[in-house]
Amino acid sequence: MFKAKSLTLVAALLGATAFPAMAQEFTPENPECIAPANPGGGWDFTCRQVGKSMQDLDLIDKTMQVVNLAGGGGGVAFAEVVNKRSDDNDLIVAASSATATRLAQGAYPGNTMDQVRWLASIGADYGVIAVAADSDVETLPQLLDMIKNDPTAVSVAGGSAVGGWDHLKVLIAANAYGVEDVRRVKYIAFDGGGEAVTQLLAGSVQAFTGDLSEAKGFVDSGDIRVIAVLSPERLEGEFANIPTAKEQGVDAIGANWRGFYGPENMSDEAYNAWASKIGDLYASDEWKEIMAANGLAPLDLQGAEFETFVSDSVEQIQSISREIGIIK
Repeated sequence: MFKAKSLTLVAALLGATAFPAMAQEFTPENPECIAPANPGGGWDFTCRQVGKSMQDLDLIDKTMQVVNLAGGGGGVAFAEVVNKRSDDNDLIVAASSATATRLAQGAYPGNTMDQVRWLASIGADYGVIAVAADSDVETLPQLLDMIKNDPTAVSVAGGSAVGGWDHLKVLIAANAYGVEDVRRVKYIAFDGGGEAVTQLLAGSVQAFTGDLSEAKGFVDSGDIRVIAVLSPERLEGEFANIPTAKEQGVDAIGANWRGFYGPENMSDEAYNAWASKIGDLYASDEWKEIMAANGLAPLDLQGAEFETFVSDSVEQIQSISREIGIIK
């Protein structure tokens, strides 16, 4: 049995890191961000919010075009960039722990993290487990008891593929609660958190696993109720009323980093400029307010430091995935 504490992937790394100022002579003529999922999920949020904020702060002088390119847990978008747009200086792609998970598990056939350039992070997003607003399930232990008693009786939906980051979050919680064989937990994958929540509201599944930023809109609309956030302690502000898994006796933490990669053959000038622009965005008061409003935790990495961070994440996830039998 693997240890729950070994699955705390990012929490120890959620610190601020300085990044030297870089020249920003390069300005994208037609800035574009690919969100590798359908509208409504975390990658969609990342592209749209960053694009809008960059324009508001005059970091780009044209509207960022957001293209939703779902499929393969981000694999369709990754292949598009590698095979067809490898030298596009105007293109950035939303990425997260889910991206690192799929790369770690070899789920993008023939592709590796070295085939793109890792630009920068914009924060980390704590995982949540939620139910429909009218569900009889009130607490995380209640849900996990149902799973422990009959794993096939509860279906949990997420926006990443089987073995992906959303799936791993459920396994982290189930393992911490003492579910003996977490491989029996019934997880159903959809192309993005928005689609997963739609299935929850339709009654097709009993719970949702995702990140706070993608759940927030559905919480605000009264459609879903978060029964646990996978953070070390309660979040601040409007999220202070959401109980942590830990305070409910489930020692599970799961933080999803959010950031961007660019094409492998983009120019150094473009790479440095994009990394610097994202760093300037992160340092702005406007972004600090957005982070607070959406429950994002600090994670400030650009350029080579971010690339090293992603590489370390991939190695960690490969180790965990071997422990639970997802890869050999």
